[in-house]
Amino acid sequence: MVYTNKLHLVYGDATLGVGGDGFHYIFSYERGGLESMLVDGKEWLYRVPTPTFWRATTDNDRGSRFNIKSAQWLSADYFQKCVGIDVTVDEFDFDGLPLVNDHYSDNETAEKVMVEYTFATLTVPETTVKVKYTVTADGQITVHVHYEGNADLPDLPVFGLRMIMPTPATGFEYEGLSGETYPDRMAGAEKGIFHVAGMPVIKYLVPQDNGMHMETKWVKISREITQNNADVDEKLFSLKIAQSNQPFAFSCLPYTALELENATHIEELPAPRRTVLVIAGAVRGVGGIDSWGADVEERYHIPAGNNIDFEFILNAQ
Repeated sequence: MVYTNKLHLVYGDATLGVGGDGFHYIFSYERGGLESMLVDGKEWLYRVPTPTFWRATTDNDRGSRFNIKSAQWLSADYFQKCVGIDVTVDEFDFDGLPLVNDHYSDNETAEKVMVEYTFATLTVPETTVKVKYTVTADGQITVHVHYEGNADLPDLPVFGLRMIMPTPATGFEYEGLSGETYPDRMAGAEKGIFHVAGMPVIKYLVPQDNGMHMETKWVKISREITQNNADVDEKLFSLKIAQSNQPFAFSCLPYTALELENATHIEELPAPRRTVLVIAGAVRGVGGIDSWGADVEERYHIPAGNNIDFEFILNAQ
């Protein structure tokens, strides 16, 4: 296939393929998200990115019973319900999904494609999250995430988008604040560009949330192996996530929040197999004033009644 300076589109009954020079993305209607991000023959996604609402319980969360008060966000994080998909090609909004694929040729092109997924949270009452992907002809993907506030729900532990990559990262580089930071743990950090080897996990006796980095301008995740046995090229390849209109928070770990939550001792964590990247638009503070009962200060809460919007840019390198 010879690509022009436009996107090449493949309309399917269950997917929309979007390709260009050296890249091909697949948007799934069935799975509710971007299910493949292939750049220069390297796959970046193991699962479709999903909204995330839960972070592994900390000692302070347990002490203040925050995990009990906000427990329904755990199920909302684990199970996802996509209730709507809207596709826009250039300026034409299909007002839903495109027609079945026999209406299109094998030479459909566009300058810009937008695919928006709407999720209904499995909470009582429910609310909605919208994840919109905008792809341009250079392969850049801008991701906009919107949480619709509902004051009848409990405070959130975190709100972001979780991306799981097929193999472990060799490390990551980022511009932001030094070390591990949270909204109420930023005062001692320094601004700069930092490199982290591997995906370090703090060895708490009882595994809990760790590895968050606040006020980030960009982060570059690097890997050197794929799941493709025929791929013998073990040179580093990278994915850069950059701020769009404001800095973001992120964590890059070999475990999901649920895997950390499920382990009662550090040795119960499984061997690292994946890269779990969380890009967060809102992060709850960790507290620490009194692990046995004092709540996080009010200004470091995430009230469920507030709308949350954040946006970032994906560029494979």
